[in-house]
Amino acid sequence: MSDDQRGILCIVIGMFLFSMQDLLIKTMVDQGSLIQIVVMRGLIGGSLLLLFLRLTGRSTNVGSAYPLLSFTRAIMFYFGFLCFYFALASMPIAEATSLFFVSPFFLTILSRIVLKNPVGLYRIGAIIVGFMGMLLIIKPDPDEFNWVALLPVFCALTYSISMIIARYTREKDSVFQQTCHMYMGSIVFGTTTALIMMVIPQPEADLASISYLFRPWVFDDLFVLMAIGVISAVGTTGIILLISGYRVGNPAVIAPFEYTMLVIAIIVGIIFFGEYPDAWSLTGMGLIVGSGIFIFVREGIRKAAPIATKTLLRG
Repeated sequence: MSDDQRGILCIVIGMFLFSMQDLLIKTMVDQGSLIQIVVMRGLIGGSLLLLFLRLTGRSTNVGSAYPLLSFTRAIMFYFGFLCFYFALASMPIAEATSLFFVSPFFLTILSRIVLKNPVGLYRIGAIIVGFMGMLLIIKPDPDEFNWVALLPVFCALTYSISMIIARYTREKDSVFQQTCHMYMGSIVFGTTTALIMMVIPQPEADLASISYLFRPWVFDDLFVLMAIGVISAVGTTGIILLISGYRVGNPAVIAPFEYTMLVIAIIVGIIFFGEYPDAWSLTGMGLIVGSGIFIFVREGIRKAAPIATKTLLRG
């Protein structure tokens, strides 16, 4: 098996694990507490990652040479993925996943604005087509519009901003350090959010996501605790696989295989939740995937490092 094939295998398995993580988070909407899941995932996942680093002889230094930037990046990750998981509770998993995949378009735009990277007409066209696909999924028609659909897009934006920050910090902060910062941010910001929500009355809204967000923490339900443990384990394993995949394979070759997650999300949605995407949503997903793959291919080897940085850290 070639290096690229091993890299592709790591990516596909990692995408499958992330899909299982999302499946469990969506399944727990009527039983668990979203904030509890985020905090405990950070605690358990971070511990598992440190154990992996120790067992493989890697550095377990979790400090940062860029404390302010790392703090900002951790905030972006926390609130971005909190919004994504909030959306999962109230919209089809395939649609939420596909909307998150507009992140390459935001990243390309931000790279041009912040890093002054050149962006040609072909990629500009791909970005426009990709955002058209996003609109087909969101359906901005007043009769069909669901504001929750904007949350995965917000997650994609904050994710892209955090990856731009990672471009500055990667010289001295390793990918594993950056991942630890993500977990630490989940613990600190999640605990703070939980304390604030204890004194805020739950809004009156007929939305499953609201109850999921405000529900008290659960410690007497074995299923919930086991599910949180599995979420933490598969999420951390997925991150390690992605890091391994991009280290052994050519990012320009293996990055498009991240879109296997969307295929898995469609299958998961149909099997477990009876969520069948309509024709407009399927068309939008196709436009997003096609445009994203085009951007990956167009950037090629010259953009290999930014692609790897973008894809390694899924919340």
